[in-house]
Amino acid sequence: MYLVCGEALFDVFSLENSNRSSELGLTAIAGGSPFNVAVGLRRLGVESALFGGLSSDYLGARLRRVLEEERVDCRYVVTSAAPTTLAMVGLDANGSAQYQFRGEGCADRQVMLEHLPVLDERVRGLHVGSYTLVVQPVADTLMELVKRERDRRLISLDPNVRLNPQPDVALWRRQVEAFARHAHVIKASEEDIDILYPGLETRDVARGWLNERCRLVFITHGAHGASVHCAHGSWQRPADTSLPVSDTVGAGDTFQAAVLACLSRLGKDNPTALATLDRAMIDAVLSYAIRAAAVTCSRSGPVLPFERELTAFS
Repeated sequence: MYLVCGEALFDVFSLENSNRSSELGLTAIAGGSPFNVAVGLRRLGVESALFGGLSSDYLGARLRRVLEEERVDCRYVVTSAAPTTLAMVGLDANGSAQYQFRGEGCADRQVMLEHLPVLDERVRGLHVGSYTLVVQPVADTLMELVKRERDRRLISLDPNVRLNPQPDVALWRRQVEAFARHAHVIKASEEDIDILYPGLETRDVARGWLNERCRLVFITHGAHGASVHCAHGSWQRPADTSLPVSDTVGAGDTFQAAVLACLSRLGKDNPTALATLDRAMIDAVLSYAIRAAAVTCSRSGPVLPFERELTAFS
């Protein structure tokens, strides 16, 4: 089981379905990067649980209902009376998402040191990422959890930088680097790297994260596919273009879930085994994650694939 740590929220999309300027239609879809990763893992046949804050309001109850329907373990969820975060989402001409968050004081941030869970042997790895790395008090709580578990379980990190919840790039950089020191697997987007380290080569940043603990770094390059950086070198695979692109919402989360699911299936989802991956295995993980992301991009919104959909194309 992977314990996925971080936010659950609703992505709110505007609908151009009214002739009156004074009327705006909206549709809300359950999401948040960690939420999506937890759901994505279950859809790919790997047990997952969410450690994050949910509101006791109607929206929080709906998020819990989705998690339960997707068979994500909710035993580690922290419930509070704080409201549910809303992410207002706009799509540009290329289908890429632009976000504005309404989240100050919301439930996903109210995860404190007193809520740190006791984990049993079923939990083989922890995944952390997105803006709960930088907003308080949850950021300090996740850091303490990662420090506590780094020598016992696989730690994966996806910065998933979102400047609207926290616009301080220097803070993002400090927090990402702090979490990276404890991670065994890191996945980031080229956009993340450009924000955190303007002017630096993506490959140099990725390889700079590698050390005796961190054995794999994956970088997604949008329409140009994804690359991997490891002890066997660095290489890139092109994007899967066999499916049409509707939008890119949820593509990065799908890629992350697919990487972890693949490592689990290979039996390499622990710090010791990770170091034994050969080049062919790593390339297979990269290829699988690219394919999974392509399936999500072929649909509108963060509709992550099921294992059977990927098996059909293998």
